[in-house]
Parts: sequence; structure tokens; C-alpha cells
Amino acid sequence: MNKNHFTSFFLITLLVFALGCKSVKTISADSTSYNLSAKQLIKSNRKISPNFKTLQSKVKVEYTKDNKSQTHTITFRILKNKIIWINSAFSIIRVKITSEKVRYYNKLDNTYFDGDFALLSELLGTKLDFEKVQNLLLGDPLYNLNDNDFSISTHQKSYLLQPKQQPEAFEIFYLLNPSHFKLDSQQLAQPKEARLLQIDYLAYQNVEKEIFPQQIKINALDVDEETIIELDFKSISLNKDLRFPFKIPSGFDQIALK
Repeated sequence: MNKNHFTSFFLITLLVFALGCKSVKTISADSTSYNLSAKQLIKSNRKISPNFKTLQSKVKVEYTKDNKSQTHTITFRILKNKIIWINSAFSIIRVKITSEKVRYYNKLDNTYFDGDFALLSELLGTKLDFEKVQNLLLGDPLYNLNDNDFSISTHQKSYLLQPKQQPEAFEIFYLLNPSHFKLDSQQLAQPKEARLLQIDYLAYQNVEKEIFPQQIKINALDVDEETIIELDFKSISLNKDLRFPFKIPSGFDQIALK
């Protein structure tokens, strides 16, 4: 694995996360209803946004690019609205994200990054900040849903929400589950640039009467390049006292954006 692919893998994995605890129940879509208005659906979705202080999870991640796959298990910690922290096996890679910074170091090649969200935005082809990253990880919409700005229809077995007036820079679509009102998928398309970011939430779990993603699949298309990330969330704890240590080792070389 060359340095660029290794670095990209561990940066992308920090965008994927889920919650849980020791007692987990998979959410099924036994009962469905397609009678809600856009306003009612958005209100129902807001009600089930997870409420917590801290969480920790081990996540099995499969990363595929150029027909080559890698599988890793990574530890995630999060202090809601403040810190996202990642540690790989043997602390070879460590990442710390706050509202102001994205920081990481890599002991395999003695490099580190200390900057803003520009690199993450470039990797997934859409402008990101801390709130959007956190929303993606928790199965919440990347952009706030305004009651009056969205039209509603159905697509296959999901509700389809889309802006009545799509933004100029991109098109966005939300597919919501009619049983528990969480996202089945969210998709950002940039047709002029031939880019697509599709985040599919394949399964959910019930954790302390809250609903969180259990399996997520991310597909990022950029012209003729495709990156696929599949995640399976295990060994999860919620609202524990956690530490978020991060210190760049001395002698490492800084990676700068071109």
C-alpha cells in the first residue's frame, strides 16, 4: 500500500461511525405508512436524533478502491458536538477532529496533518464541517431540513424528500424509512463535475430507546474513480468517561495541501 492510499483510507474512515451499547436490538420495518406530509415527516425525523454525551465503538471497516480492498478495525470515540477521535491498532494512526481542526499522525511514514476540513471535503467531494461529519455518522441529514422548503413523494419503500428548489452547486435527496423515520439514504450529486456522494444506512439498532446506524455503506464517485466504504459496528458503549489524547510525535513531517 503506498503512502497516499494508506493516508486516504484512515482519513476517510473517520467520516463513518455509529452508536450503540451492550444491549442492541436491530430495527425492522414491520409497519409502514406513507400518509405523512413533508412537515410531519421532518418533525418525526428530528424527534429521533440521538441524545447522548459520549460514546465509544469498535468499527470493522472495509475500504475498496481501484478493485483493491482493505479491512481494518478502528476504535472511535466521540464527545458530542465537540470531538471525534480515532485510534488504529497499536496506535499507529490517531485522529482528532474538533469544530476548528482536523489533526492526525501516521507512525508508518512519520507524517502528520494539522489543518481544516479542506482535505476531508476533497476526499468525499463535498464541503464538510464538524456538524456535517457528525450528522453523517449518526444517520442524521447532512443539511438541516426546513419544513417549508421540501417536497415529499415515495421511492420504492422509502419516503423521498428533496428541496423544492435545488441549490445551484449540487442536488440533494433524502430517503427516509416510513417505519422509524431515520434515513435509508442521503445523496449529494454534482452533475456538472460528474460527482456523487451516496450514504446508505443498511441497518439500524435500538440503543437505550434511541435509534442509531448499525451498517453504513458510503459510495463516492468522482468522474471515473469510485471509492466504497462498508462499516459494521461492534463492541459499543455509551455515556462513559472517555479520554481523547492526542500529541504529534516529534520529528514527524507535516503534510500540506497543494
